[in-house]
Amino acid sequence: MTGYILSRVFRATLTMLVTVTLVFLFIRLSGDPAAALVPPDAPQEVIDQYTRAMGLDQPLWQQYLGYVGGLLQGNFGFSIHTGIPVEDTFLGRLPYTLHLGVTALALAVLIGIPVGALAAIRRGTALDRLVMGFSVFAFAMPNFLFGLIMILVAALAFRTFLGGEDANVIWPALTLGLAAMGSFARFTRSSVLETINAPYMRAAEARGVPFMTRLVRHAAPNAAIPLVTLIGLSLGALVAGSVVTEQVFAWPGVGQLLVRSVATRDLAQVQFLVLVVAFTMVMANLIVDLLYLVIDPRIRAK
Repeated sequence: MTGYILSRVFRATLTMLVTVTLVFLFIRLSGDPAAALVPPDAPQEVIDQYTRAMGLDQPLWQQYLGYVGGLLQGNFGFSIHTGIPVEDTFLGRLPYTLHLGVTALALAVLIGIPVGALAAIRRGTALDRLVMGFSVFAFAMPNFLFGLIMILVAALAFRTFLGGEDANVIWPALTLGLAAMGSFARFTRSSVLETINAPYMRAAEARGVPFMTRLVRHAAPNAAIPLVTLIGLSLGALVAGSVVTEQVFAWPGVGQLLVRSVATRDLAQVQFLVLVVAFTMVMANLIVDLLYLVIDPRIRAK
């Protein structure tokens, strides 16, 4: 079990190191950040001053070592436009993104998993076909398009605007969590169908165990293993998807900050936000791997 934990931690650490390196290279290869900060007709002397001030005149390897060393010391840099530490700006936006992401994940879990289990229990009925149709629609519909449709319907039919800081979080959360909701419903149906047809379920039925008891005590724990994986992966997807959803609904979270930072070439801010998104996805996968130790006795036995 110790070897299993160490291998997962090592894999997560290596993934973050590769991510840090790629983010550093891609941002610097996308153009001259110093030239992007000055007017097009600015003299070369001004551009050179910005280049020296940002440390971009140093060799690339020195920039990289300074960058990684700063990250290890908790120095993430300052916004080139506001002069505020990038982590302070991020922390100011984080509560909005957490509110949106947690609500979206809760909607996806509370709606997707029960309707998927219900579709498996009522397999072959109209309810089953309805749930599967909804699952395909939810997974295939781009969240930005669904959000724009909701905004248009609310504006034209109800004369109201669903976006902005003071808007109800349900609408952007429903948009953000729609794809996860469809995935949860489909995977839950498949997983429950597989478990209720397993030999141990038939043995429990032969012993006279009631159906709901078989479902809750025997089928649910086994069906939960693939769902835990899916929820972990969806958490990372929700963080990445918030970039588009927050922009559509004018939600003042981290995703909107990232879009604005990219548009203004705020180098330090973009680097920090991309790393935060990557770190969230890596940690979500690591937590899922460690949860396997709790829910799957076969891994603990290795």
